[in-house]
Amino acid sequence: MATATKSAPAKKAAPAKTAAPAKKRAPSAAFMKAMTPSAALAAVIGNTPMPRTEVTKKVWEYIKKHDLQDKEKRTMINADAKLKAVVGTTPISMFAMTKEISKHLK
Repeated sequence: MATATKSAPAKKAAPAKTAAPAKKRAPSAAFMKAMTPSAALAAVIGNTPMPRTEVTKKVWEYIKKHDLQDKEKRTMINADAKLKAVVGTTPISMFAMTKEISKHLK
């Protein structure tokens, strides 16, 4: 007695999707609003009002310039005296640091 084997039907190729041109996202107005830094934060980034995005860039410039990023665990920041006045503790996670910095913006 011969057994009949069923073969799976051939799958059809999915139609090629045409890539739509990527739209550039407009930044949120909340991020672009100029914020005034506190005196402690101004010692690190300067005292001119700037958007939150620029504040973050300036803080990271300061961290890299003064080599404050931990060598072993790169997500930790070893704050010096100026930065410690802003973030409170050392070492601090880069994720918790942004929360502490936002307390110093008006």
